[in-house]
Amino acid sequence: MIARRLVSVLALVAACNSPTAGETDDGSSSGDTSGTTASPTSTTTTTTGEADPTTTGTTGDDSTTSTSEPLPEPLPPLEGPVPLTDEVLRTPTHPVDEDKLLDLRVPADVEIALAEGYGDVMLGPGEPVLPRTLDGSEPPSPGAAPKLLARFVHLADTQLADDESPARLASFDEVSGGAFRPQEGHVCRMLNAGVRTINALHVDMPLDFVLLGGDNTDNAQTNELEWFMGILNGAPAVECDSAVDDDPLPGPDNDQKDRFAPVGLDVPWLWVAGNHDVLRQGTFAILDFSEPIGDSSVGGTRDYGQPGAPIVKGMVPADPARAFLTEPEQVAIVAGDGDGHGLDAAAVALGRAFYTFDVAGTPLRFLVMNTSSLTGASQGLIRPVDLETVIGPKLDQALAEDKWVIVTSHHRSGSLGNGQEFGIGTKYDDALTTVQWQEFLGGYDNVILHLAAHTHRLMVEPLQPVGGHAYWEMVTPSLNDFPSQMRVIEVWDQDNGALSIQARAFDMITDDDPLAELGRTLAVADFTSGWENDGRGTGPDQRNVELWIAAPE
Repeated sequence: MIARRLVSVLALVAACNSPTAGETDDGSSSGDTSGTTASPTSTTTTTTGEADPTTTGTTGDDSTTSTSEPLPEPLPPLEGPVPLTDEVLRTPTHPVDEDKLLDLRVPADVEIALAEGYGDVMLGPGEPVLPRTLDGSEPPSPGAAPKLLARFVHLADTQLADDESPARLASFDEVSGGAFRPQEGHVCRMLNAGVRTINALHVDMPLDFVLLGGDNTDNAQTNELEWFMGILNGAPAVECDSAVDDDPLPGPDNDQKDRFAPVGLDVPWLWVAGNHDVLRQGTFAILDFSEPIGDSSVGGTRDYGQPGAPIVKGMVPADPARAFLTEPEQVAIVAGDGDGHGLDAAAVALGRAFYTFDVAGTPLRFLVMNTSSLTGASQGLIRPVDLETVIGPKLDQALAEDKWVIVTSHHRSGSLGNGQEFGIGTKYDDALTTVQWQEFLGGYDNVILHLAAHTHRLMVEPLQPVGGHAYWEMVTPSLNDFPSQMRVIEVWDQDNGALSIQARAFDMITDDDPLAELGRTLAVADFTSGWENDGRGTGPDQRNVELWIAAPE
């Protein structure tokens, strides 16, 4: 978060085998923008319970409830149209505490924050959709017969975490933003609320698919991926709990560690990987595979056996379901699930999430890339070998086949680095810079948009590479961090020689879902308490927009 503090703490962190994360292009670390101040961490030996591997219909781990209990029922479908942010805005009512008086890693401070309204919001009028052109001129009038080519939801940076894993680094959140979030235990329920909202949106605005933005999981763990996929797929039950069977509030389906029945998406979803999906805490190369499955926490993790689930170090219950996944293993698991979620045989053979897919009946083609640096560092990495062997050939093929291309990856151009941050990772001297990547894409006049995530912030930027083709770059915020939103994106052929890309942010609906609502409330409190940046971006022209671009010839 603050470079000077980060450098000074690196020696301490390295000494305890838990180094901190580097910084991203927007000044935050670990590929996101959150951070709660560090607090004294107790060294505690928690009570170890035996796992029950016999649970029926539960996805995630072997420490769940018995087969004698009936499966929970999913929440009913939402009623009525989903209000987008061009209709209704949720705005925090508590001012941002610049003095950071509260530390939301301390359970007592969480209670104070909720009691004093840090998580409260008010509803107000929405923001209009603003038309924008690459050169700032007035957009043309639509033609006689505009045609919708695609409508989809971009769901980014869920960062679903096993917040009890010994591989976490919660004690270093002040210098490694995102190492702890007060809402992290509720993210499974928040994701389910997001899915339920997408399904309701699909009723009134039929969607072609849901495109992920990467950082779907937080710590590259097997159980995190199982939980994530179970929620999107509508598994009979999911229990986002590891090792012992925690029950902070006695009774079924009334706390964040209880199993629940996810509703499952009604539309296909497509996989995009981010740095948190393939790196420890989104920053460190996976070198020691024993860390998450062991029983010793050095960097700090949560103990739900204590009131408020404080951060602890020392001995913790072990769970083999927490095992790290390599990217080839992850790609194979996702590709082997259902329709494969976009990952084809070539991606499985490569062991990396690179692939293309077309929108049937249209000239649109999506190029999906994994821009994560597998040797460490939260920033993205693109090297000439990637251009020569994968990216360039796929773009050349799209050009030859008269396809209009949307490039999508977790990192935007401004989030690219050289593979190393503060000594973490491996420096590649041939890594593409931001400008070089923009110039490369600008060499293809059929590229209309680079859609990304990573910054946890709504962003839109016209890119005009010198001597090349101009195109748009768009970033979707995090479902996890404030404002906990998604984008619905439409691509239109305006029948006048131009295309328009309309993007509107929208909130999850949490009707009859108090655990998801509490998670979102805690995310608001993390922002207003001064430890989370403003994911709404710098102004209305970053949020609800209609982006015009000439149709490729």
